[in-house]
Amino acid sequence: MHAVAVFPGTREVRLVDPPEPRPVTGSQVLLKVLEVGICGTDREIGAFEYGTPPPDSDHLILGHEALAEVVETGPDVTLVREGDLVVPTVRRPCPHARCRPCRAERQDFCVTGDFRERGIKAAHGFLQEWVVEEEEHLVVVPRKLSDVAVLVEPLSVAAKAAEQVQAIQRRLPWERARVRALALGAGPVGLLGAMSMVVNHFDTFVYSLEPAASERANLIRSFGATYVSGQDVLLGELGKKVGTFDIIYEAVGVSKVAFAALDALGPNGLFIFTGIPAHGGSNPVDTDTLMRNIVLRNQLLLGTVNASRSAYELALRELEQAMFLFPQSVRALMTHRVPIQKAPALLTEPGGIKQVVQLAS
Repeated sequence: MHAVAVFPGTREVRLVDPPEPRPVTGSQVLLKVLEVGICGTDREIGAFEYGTPPPDSDHLILGHEALAEVVETGPDVTLVREGDLVVPTVRRPCPHARCRPCRAERQDFCVTGDFRERGIKAAHGFLQEWVVEEEEHLVVVPRKLSDVAVLVEPLSVAAKAAEQVQAIQRRLPWERARVRALALGAGPVGLLGAMSMVVNHFDTFVYSLEPAASERANLIRSFGATYVSGQDVLLGELGKKVGTFDIIYEAVGVSKVAFAALDALGPNGLFIFTGIPAHGGSNPVDTDTLMRNIVLRNQLLLGTVNASRSAYELALRELEQAMFLFPQSVRALMTHRVPIQKAPALLTEPGGIKQVVQLAS
């Protein structure tokens, strides 16, 4: 049995042989992991910027974007059955009775910070051949989505944002014209966010640094969004040259870039932060103008992280719609598929859009 793990104490990333899983009991499910996506979070953990092993371990098994097959179920399992394809959620609730979100199964809003996250914080991840998981943390996937279902977890970030947008925009009860939305950044999170916007019938734009004639720009156009290159339009001039936006979905993780894009947010607009900047030096921000615009334009700034089961289920529906509307564009997001033996190299050799480790066919 193979797995990919980081050892913070010795700063190693390597293949390990974890013990075979114990027989499942109660509501546990034995999973055969099929595919695991690699993202920026995995690379940051692999660079030892963060990542916390379980309390009884000197290493952390990576992987939180997973697709698996149910192989065996415990006697109390009722939600899944053998042979089902599933996507596991990532975050597990904290133990504190005072944390109302976790007690309500909304650990994505945990207030204590003592949650665990598979492959990230205090819990081994899915970049291993076999995993035991509680059935409540599994979302069943239709077989027809098997070749793209590894995208569900990263798409759940955009889906949670969509849920929040729907709830927040009830403050604007009048009928609105077609919503103009911008995805800031053309990495996997930005591209999936843009696809989500297109599926929801938004007039969708993507802003990034790649040239207008690049392959990534052509991919963006292939699913019905408009690409704006930073080489043609400066970020500070975006609102003037392209127009303002009702929604801006930030997916770059660079605060200087994110706050510069606020000038393109229109009246009553909603700015969604999904990136997490690295710790570093301070950046100058014109806080007077920022605050003035937010107040006078009735704007809202929203931070969002992780996702609940409802967001995973919404991500599945959006992925199914995307596969109906532009299947080749969705498949084009996955530019590398490699066996687990080559997985450690992916953490230091980024390339393409979404890299996927195949553990089984």
